Amino acid sequence: MLTRNSLCLLLWILFDGGLLTPLQPQPQQTLATQSKENVIHLPERQPHFQRVKRGWVWNQFFVLEEYMGSEPQYVGKLHSDLDKGEGTVKYTLSGDGAGTVFTIDETTGDIHAIRSLDREEKPFYTLRAQAVDIETRKPLEPESEFIIKVQDINDNEPKFLDGPYVASVPEMSPVGAYVLQVKATDADDPTYGNSARVVYSILQGQPYFSIDPKTGVIKTALPNMDREVKEQYQVLIQAKDMGGQLGGLAGTTIVNITLTDVNDNPPRFPKSIFHLKVPESSPIGSAIGRIRAVDPDFGKNAEIEYNIVPGDGGNLFDIVTDEDTQEGIIKLKKPLDFETKKAYTFKVEASNLHLDHRFHSAGPFKDTATVKISVLDVDEPPVFSKPLYTMEVYEDTPVGTIIGAVTAQDLDVGSSAVRYFMDWKSDGDSYFTIDGTEGTIATNELLDRESTAQYNFSIIASKVSNPLLTSKVNILINVLDVNEFPPEISVPYETAVCENAKPGQIIQTVSAADRDLSPAGQQFSFRLPPEAAIKPNFTVHDFRNNTAGIETRRNGYSRRQQELYFLPVVIEDSSYPVQSSTSTMTIRVCRCDSDGTILSCNVEAIFLPVGLSTGALIAILLCIVILLAIVVLYVALRRQRKKDTLMTSKEDIRDNVIHYDDEGGGEEDTQAFDIGALRNPKVIEENKIRRDIKPDSLCFPRHRPHAEDNIDIRDFIHQRLQENDADPAAPPYDSLATYAYEGNGSVAESLSSIDSLTTEADQDYDYLTDWGPRFKVLADMFGEEESHSPDNVT
Repeated sequence: MLTRNSLCLLLWILFDGGLLTPLQPQPQQTLATQSKENVIHLPERQPHFQRVKRGWVWNQFFVLEEYMGSEPQYVGKLHSDLDKGEGTVKYTLSGDGAGTVFTIDETTGDIHAIRSLDREEKPFYTLRAQAVDIETRKPLEPESEFIIKVQDINDNEPKFLDGPYVASVPEMSPVGAYVLQVKATDADDPTYGNSARVVYSILQGQPYFSIDPKTGVIKTALPNMDREVKEQYQVLIQAKDMGGQLGGLAGTTIVNITLTDVNDNPPRFPKSIFHLKVPESSPIGSAIGRIRAVDPDFGKNAEIEYNIVPGDGGNLFDIVTDEDTQEGIIKLKKPLDFETKKAYTFKVEASNLHLDHRFHSAGPFKDTATVKISVLDVDEPPVFSKPLYTMEVYEDTPVGTIIGAVTAQDLDVGSSAVRYFMDWKSDGDSYFTIDGTEGTIATNELLDRESTAQYNFSIIASKVSNPLLTSKVNILINVLDVNEFPPEISVPYETAVCENAKPGQIIQTVSAADRDLSPAGQQFSFRLPPEAAIKPNFTVHDFRNNTAGIETRRNGYSRRQQELYFLPVVIEDSSYPVQSSTSTMTIRVCRCDSDGTILSCNVEAIFLPVGLSTGALIAILLCIVILLAIVVLYVALRRQRKKDTLMTSKEDIRDNVIHYDDEGGGEEDTQAFDIGALRNPKVIEENKIRRDIKPDSLCFPRHRPHAEDNIDIRDFIHQRLQENDADPAAPPYDSLATYAYEGNGSVAESLSSIDSLTTEADQDYDYLTDWGPRFKVLADMFGEEESHSPDNVT
């Protein structure tokens, strides 16, 4: 290495005139650029530009990777021509790996690698070198950059980064069919030697597949590989560097190759005849059996379609494919009957849905098998002769009349008797009955078409030998109409005729309605009764289309003479027996204009002058209404004024002071009378019932009358008391009432107690104790007097 560096230094002196440059050739443009940039100013001389020579050399060094020697690996040497060997120059190193990977001798400039390097980890290192004066510590040369490259060795084997691989190829492919391309990667330097040159080969998988040694493309090596024979293949691929030479490193991967299916096999039945047994009671659409053809293909290539070949009994059955199992499901299209036919034979064809034209030459892709079906006898319910029975009966048919019959038979080999009965869930079971043995249907009640025109119910038939086996049929009975209602005129029953009507004029068209169910073509006829046909004012014109017109027979009509006309009309129907009715139409005479438009049909208009118009009538009526309103208002005002006068008079009477010489019961006496009646005069008028409380009857001192001639006085007082009690305007009971009549011829001569013959001793004051606590003091006073009287002394 040192000799090489010395040779480079010599060449540089020869070509560059002493300027230090790298020993390896550099582009001329770079050299020219450096010569222009390295210009310095020398002090203590006249200023001028001078080219300065650089005094040390560096190289693009190389170092081997994976060096395992005991000594550090020598890389190269740095030298400056300013270094005279006197030890005054110091070399420094900086940059990638300086001090950790690479070291430099500060005196000699030798560079060493102190650890093993891996090119795949870092292919080169960029460092900077500089020569420095030891004494002044100043750089003798500008800092320069150089590169140390790691030289590659074959230390990495090829690797399949995408392995293991999965691939597929259709079965029956020709030789050379493309399968897959694999690729191995070598981490060594592809620009140096053959370390990264890879060659492919097959270690396992021959003779089925081959691989291109340079591109890694895998292809088929055998023709007509059948998936049904072998479906999966595992191929081992090797990639070796150094061009496959001895000593090269190798890597392997696995490729799993699957043969995909193609439709190269037709379906085949495992046997030629299939036997099935089916009960005759199987319902339509039910599955009665399954058959299967085998197809070794897979997926859609194994989808099979089954078809029944036209032949014996094929129209009674159908076959469909089960998509999950690819079986043929045989279904029943029509009912089976053991008594009619006991066995059926037909053929079924199985074929593929998706055909491959490449294999048509191998033969038809379908197969045929025979299916034999045996019908099993089943005990079945009776069968009616019709699916629906329709009967007719006239309304009002007598009870018990037979209107029809149903028939059911047991078609099994051992025929059994049949019994009939009504279905209790149906609607007509109460109107009809059925004979359990004969199946005849009779009426059970009188039928009315106008109430129910149709009956729908069910009849059940069961076998005597097995009552649980039943069948049902619907019965539809139409009730026929009997002409029992006469026709009637449809509304309106009233019409009008103009006073100026002409003879022969149709004033109204009438039609008829019949509550009976009219058969097709029934006609109604209209006419006048015989008694009304003599000199009629109106007549009936039959239009022969179930309508008639009311026709005038006079030249004009007068409301003053007759306002209403009553026209009887006879209507007959065409049914049997013939029914007829007489309807009376009311014809009102009205005033019309010249065009026949009715102006008025009111009764009041008859008595008005002929020339009076409608506006004049309205004006007269309005005046009458106004006059009546004025009279009513006047009367109401008079009544109100009279009422106010009476009220004022009563209020004046109540405003006078009325003195009653009676103190009543004191402050606690609140039940004596209603003081509000004295303050509000309306109370007396409105409340006619007395509101005060009648005091309890008082027990006055008993005394004996001296004569019996005071009966008229007692009657007078009693009469006045009744009058006051019945008078709602009388003062309260605790008010003083004065009576001026004392009677005539009284033996007492005077009512005063002064001349009374009775003494104080005759008075009994015990009644004072019955008057309550307010009279307790008075009762005690008189009671003490009685106790001290001489009569009480014993």
